[in-house]
Amino acid sequence: MKKKKYIVSFPRLGNYVYPIYNMLDRLVDHSMVDIMFPKSMSKNTIELGSNVSPDFVCLPFKYNMGNFIEVLENGANFLIQAGGGCRYGYYAEVQEQILRDLGYDFTYVSLLEPEGINVKKLYEKVRLLNLNLSFAKFAKEVILAIKAIELLDKVETYIRDNYMYEIKKGEFDKIHKDFIKNVSNISFIQDLIKLKKNVYKRLKLVKLLDKQSSKHIIKVGIIGELYTSMEPFSTFYLEKELASLGVKVKRYTTVTYLLFKKGKSIKKHIKYANKYIDYALGADGTESIAHTLELIEKGYDGIIHIKPFGCTPEINAIPILQKIAQENEIPIMYLTFDSQTSQTGIKTRLEAFYDMLVMKKNMKMETKCIEIGSKENRLNYDKQKYGFQN
Repeated sequence: MKKKKYIVSFPRLGNYVYPIYNMLDRLVDHSMVDIMFPKSMSKNTIELGSNVSPDFVCLPFKYNMGNFIEVLENGANFLIQAGGGCRYGYYAEVQEQILRDLGYDFTYVSLLEPEGINVKKLYEKVRLLNLNLSFAKFAKEVILAIKAIELLDKVETYIRDNYMYEIKKGEFDKIHKDFIKNVSNISFIQDLIKLKKNVYKRLKLVKLLDKQSSKHIIKVGIIGELYTSMEPFSTFYLEKELASLGVKVKRYTTVTYLLFKKGKSIKKHIKYANKYIDYALGADGTESIAHTLELIEKGYDGIIHIKPFGCTPEINAIPILQKIAQENEIPIMYLTFDSQTSQTGIKTRLEAFYDMLVMKKNMKMETKCIEIGSKENRLNYDKQKYGFQN
């Protein structure tokens, strides 16, 4: 039996791991390559990464290092890093050197260049795993993966936006579980179109509360750094925890947004938030400001700002967010995550934040009722005194 030359693996990032694995599995030459599905995130992942990473480095670096060590220990010898974004785009060289100093023997490929995506260079890197790979085949599989990711983001955004309005609890969870299973096995664009029609049909059949009867539901927007926004384990499943409290969650950051909207939206965000910023803050800082203003405009009850420890763009955004919160009287909770962050502490803070939002919302509704009552009482008084008729 011919020995496999490469055993390929890559870091996890939420549910995006499934279409990415499917794409790689269809691109490689299986006579010389195996794809190793990365292990699920665990406490062991962050401990492994933290033990070999510089203390000052941000959380995504540590989680990725933990991912790499786990797969290397299981036999992987070809690592793929996406990189991109802020200084994290330059971490690939540091990660590779640390792993080599630890004694691991592997091939390391960073898919993105510091300046962004270079399709030609990307194709050449993928050809290391399949010497006979044509550019047409490469382009077809990449486009299929991107379309699958776009569908994944649309489905998860719809569920996130409507989860708390679900009348029969559990329907969205079942649809999502089935969808993830199916999107992991897409082979052709026709399969994806069929899956899209099917999942949209199922989503639309889920009965939701009407707006009038759901005014009491607390709405919270999540802003901040991209990795902690999209990798649920890094924030102790923040969105799930909020949902368990009965909170409707809004999140903007997705891979689709990062690939196709982020770059085009910077000037728009600066213009929208020109009262507070005159230039881009870097990474996701600009979006944090603009999205906060949008959430306020949409009537959200509170905002949660999340970031890894030491994330400079988000640190720069915090004083501006504090000013916005003060001027608009909207509560913003700031959560910073690192290997030392306590899950119990985060849960306690979320519960306290939720209780505060409920009290604030109830007080606002009571004040409104009193104002309405006062107007009605005044009108009745005027009717009696001056003989007004209905």
